Amino acid sequence: MPDAVVIGAGPNGLVAANLLADEGWSVEVLEEQPEPGGAVRHNRDVDPDFISDLFSSFYPLAAASPVISRLGLENHGLRWSHAPRVLAHPLTDGRCAVLARSIDVTADSLDAFHPGDGEAWRRLHGMWTRLGPDILRALFTPFPPLSATARLAVRLRAAGGLRMARTLVTPVRRLGDEEFREEGGKLLLAGNALHADLAPEAAGSGGFGWLMSMLGQTYGFPVPVGGSGALTEALVRRLRTRGGVLRCGRRVRRVLVHGGRAVGVLTADGEKVPARRAVLADVSAPSLYGELVGEEHLPVQVMTDLKRFEWDFATFKVDWACDGPVPWQAEAAAQAGTVHLADGMDELTRFAAQIAMGQVPDRPFVLFGQMTTADPSRSPKGTEAAWAYTHVPHVVRSDAGDEGLTGTWSAKEQEIMADRIERHVERFAPGFRSLVRARRILAPPTLQSLDGNLHDGAINGGTSALHQQLVFRPVPGTGRPETPVRGLYLASASAHPGGGVHGAPGANAARAALRPHRLTGLSRAQRVLTHRDRLGRKRSLPH
Repeated sequence: MPDAVVIGAGPNGLVAANLLADEGWSVEVLEEQPEPGGAVRHNRDVDPDFISDLFSSFYPLAAASPVISRLGLENHGLRWSHAPRVLAHPLTDGRCAVLARSIDVTADSLDAFHPGDGEAWRRLHGMWTRLGPDILRALFTPFPPLSATARLAVRLRAAGGLRMARTLVTPVRRLGDEEFREEGGKLLLAGNALHADLAPEAAGSGGFGWLMSMLGQTYGFPVPVGGSGALTEALVRRLRTRGGVLRCGRRVRRVLVHGGRAVGVLTADGEKVPARRAVLADVSAPSLYGELVGEEHLPVQVMTDLKRFEWDFATFKVDWACDGPVPWQAEAAAQAGTVHLADGMDELTRFAAQIAMGQVPDRPFVLFGQMTTADPSRSPKGTEAAWAYTHVPHVVRSDAGDEGLTGTWSAKEQEIMADRIERHVERFAPGFRSLVRARRILAPPTLQSLDGNLHDGAINGGTSALHQQLVFRPVPGTGRPETPVRGLYLASASAHPGGGVHGAPGANAARAALRPHRLTGLSRAQRVLTHRDRLGRKRSLPH
């Protein structure tokens, strides 16, 4: 009987399993898919000569995460690689905003839009220098992060107090208008905000766009050498050296509850896997509550609140094997690992508004990845392993284009949408389509079939909007990995602090699972010491 069963071998599940194994727990990880990794996997299915990431590719949050850092994955084969430039946002008129790990390069690119905008970027970076370490501590520790928040409050007062707090909750369009005269800096912030499902006019989008931009400025957007799955492989190797067990192709159908406590799981083929101490679930909150755990074990209010749970945008992705480098009209984009494609702030707002209205965007905001530029091992010299993804509504009411897309994502609709994305890329890189040797389409239903946590292609475990963060994540009054069932912990991106490959939800769940057992294991010694201490103090007190 293992001490803990972990449901799901995504990065959060594997981080949790590693941390439990570090404490001497026996751990068994059960994964539904035939291979581990969740949304951190790669293969050669687009073209045998090309390594293509299935889902995520760039990992600034992993580079910044103290959780990942403490695991020492470099000792288990993980190596990072960087593109010459972190990110580029070209415009069709040939101008291009560039984010680089050198602040001078970033500032110079923004000064090319308007003299003085580079200095504005330096001011934003100065805020990060003062506040960044404490923000990351608060982000990657369990909620509420009391000690980290106390330190951050002191820093905030020194940095302007309420004025600084206002900056963090300001919509990114407004923040850009306040800080920059021209579009370059505004686009870097807004494009990064749309890595989540935060429209340019959404409260908090300025703070998120600033955070992601400064992570890129400080840590870059690194990639694992050899494919995203190399990160997963390092986590699995580390777990196995500590005695952890991983079993793939084992779908969990039910969490077993006895006396109000999680005592194990039941797999789809009828196997009961007991857990002596805890069950940790790297699954979405809607999958855990009401599906894996029966409603009879949950408070009525949790089930009521869960009806209001909001997913982030659905995702549509295309992978390409290209016979040459992407022919960007703006040359600076050729050196960037990530390229944002939208022709100005208004196009970003238009894109987000169309999704809000249930329309498939006619000019989708495209996040484009140049993987061979970031890691030369991904494809033969002189070629490019590339991908792009965009967002679409979960429920499609109409097509903002003129091609009648309905959101059924039939084979025909998938081809139409992939062609639309390629045409959009051609606006910024004329001749791109002529370089495509092969492509793979991953529509929302396909993404979900490859990873059950990616509901309809939602990649962040739920919206990043303020109404579903902190104490509201995944439902009001939670914010921590503990669940209404004793010994059961939520270890996925549906828990605080949310999406991204940083391991914090898994680490928080592992800490929560360990806490009562650490207290129990020390209770007898603590009682003896406390009793002796009290006796000593009584004897020393004057009478």
